[in-house]
Amino acid sequence: MMDPEVSLLLDCAPWSGLREHQVQVELSDRFNRQTDPLLEQHINQVWTERLSKEPWLFNGAKFRLHSFCLASPENLGCFQSDCGDAAHRPGDFINGCTLQTEDGEGVSQKISQPKHRPGSVLTLRLGLTCYKDYLGTNWSGEVAELRRRGQEEFGNPLALLAQPLGVGAVLCTCDGQVVFIRRSQKVAEAGGLLDIPGGHPEPKAVCERLGEAAGEEQISLVMMQQRPDAVVSELFSSICAEIRDEVNIPLSSLGAPVLMGIALNHTSAGRPSSEFYISCSLSSHEVRALYWKGGAEASESTDVVFLSTTEVMQLNRSSPLWSEMCPSAKGAMLLYQVVKPG
Repeated sequence: MMDPEVSLLLDCAPWSGLREHQVQVELSDRFNRQTDPLLEQHINQVWTERLSKEPWLFNGAKFRLHSFCLASPENLGCFQSDCGDAAHRPGDFINGCTLQTEDGEGVSQKISQPKHRPGSVLTLRLGLTCYKDYLGTNWSGEVAELRRRGQEEFGNPLALLAQPLGVGAVLCTCDGQVVFIRRSQKVAEAGGLLDIPGGHPEPKAVCERLGEAAGEEQISLVMMQQRPDAVVSELFSSICAEIRDEVNIPLSSLGAPVLMGIALNHTSAGRPSSEFYISCSLSSHEVRALYWKGGAEASESTDVVFLSTTEVMQLNRSSPLWSEMCPSAKGAMLLYQVVKPG
């Protein structure tokens, strides 16, 4: 099922999803976006214009997904991918590097493999970015030109883009219902559409956990490089925190997150999101009651909607609800259908 708004960069179907101990990160400034003075001037201009209209906007630090390395289930070989347009195909594992091109074709090259922590399967290569950079690149009216320049100057159409890594969850109740929320018309993107709970892992939360107090703009990878496991912990725990804040479900009612893969949102130039499967010990009736009591981020949505897991497995572009879903929800549904967790 092809949808121009979304594609799958990575699925973890051979493992039925990955647990926290199977994921590691590599942190480096080499994985930050490329830039130049003209681009910085454009980003600052976009930010100033947005602040004049929405003075409540907050520029928080985010993790930037540069690439990943996935071990083969057969021989622990390595599939590495720059996070471009082409999707990782299930079962497509090679001992080399696939560089994504503008038209989605891949060029394989031999690479050195990362040092895998015992039991790890997936390595995410992360840099730093921020919300301001996202608005001035991925969400900018100049994004087509930025992609052209990235391809021409760096051989990667995403080299100049912020590419903040998001998180989302297919949340399944104990009576087999998947939880959706209808986004408020007041949110910045996809107002009024059906979504899944989600957000971003926060670099500041990692620094605070490690005892490194810093303002958003003072955060650096150096603060986290000695404890990459803390970044993995934030990646997996942040989605549970988003469910708590958006749906008002206590953390004690949530199962351990299972990473299904990474989806790309092409309405924001291929922004990546890690999509998880999370079981819930509560019924849909209990979840509905908690939602209407209101959580910390209740203002971001206006309703809660449930679909059975059977209905979710049958969703496609001809389904009436598909057109009501925002790209992040579509990507998560596609991963759920491929990975079949739980």
